[in-house]
Amino acid sequence: MKNQHSTHLLQLTLATFFISTSGALGKYIDLPIPVIIWWRCIIAGVALFAFCNYKKFNLKLNSKTDVVTVIISALLMGGHWITYFLALKLSNVALGMLSLFTFPILTAFLEPLFIKTKFDPFYIILGVLVLLGLYILAPEFNLESAQLKGFLFGLLSAVFYALRNILSKKLTAKYNGSSVMFYQSLVVGLILSPALFILESNGLKEQFPYILFLGLITTAVGHSMLVNSLKHFTVSTASIINSIQPIFGIILAFFFLNEIPTLNTFIGGSLILATVIIESVRSRNR
Repeated sequence: MKNQHSTHLLQLTLATFFISTSGALGKYIDLPIPVIIWWRCIIAGVALFAFCNYKKFNLKLNSKTDVVTVIISALLMGGHWITYFLALKLSNVALGMLSLFTFPILTAFLEPLFIKTKFDPFYIILGVLVLLGLYILAPEFNLESAQLKGFLFGLLSAVFYALRNILSKKLTAKYNGSSVMFYQSLVVGLILSPALFILESNGLKEQFPYILFLGLITTAVGHSMLVNSLKHFTVSTASIINSIQPIFGIILAFFFLNEIPTLNTFIGGSLILATVIIESVRSRNR
């Protein structure tokens, strides 16, 4: 049982690393955001459909209620991606990712309202630690600059992400995580299809390898692993462990975008990492 827990924890951490690549990629890819996300959804959707067929997962949705839940969760995912990429474009990888990572605290408070999960007061302590870490990590910014807009879009993205994860947990009780992610990608892709005819896609050929990575590794693999992990952890636990994502993102931004982390990045990152370790130990002992 303990070995199984370690395996699930490793899978969740690996999923977090894969998803964290979205920060550097979202900042680097120079295309309109709806176009990037459309390609992301289509590439991920094709890969997930092939995987689900290979594994013989049942793609049939059992009820109209589940169809509605899938659509709402997909809309939330699409909203999360668009506002998150806006945050990255308007500010930088550090601030964009860090503002998004208020979502574990939001999740801990929202989850008991949607799922029969008892609220754990200890999440307040962990939430305060994460907030403190984010406060230290966040670079100074002018209230009149695009940085503030980026930060606010990051916060809005956090709300969408928390709600999407909660609804996804309800779905993973009945369906495989890859199937859920396939439907969510399909819905977002369909909604954003008009963007291809309205917005310019200059430079698509040169940047396609990065879009391919975003669709396959970041989205199809990373998000499927994250959704599957919700079978083994509460959404709050998974979210708090997911808080290591900005640290991965900032490291990747340093190597690929030359965004140099400050001393505050290390101090704040250490606080976030501490909450991850604490929650990992707590979830193991439950």
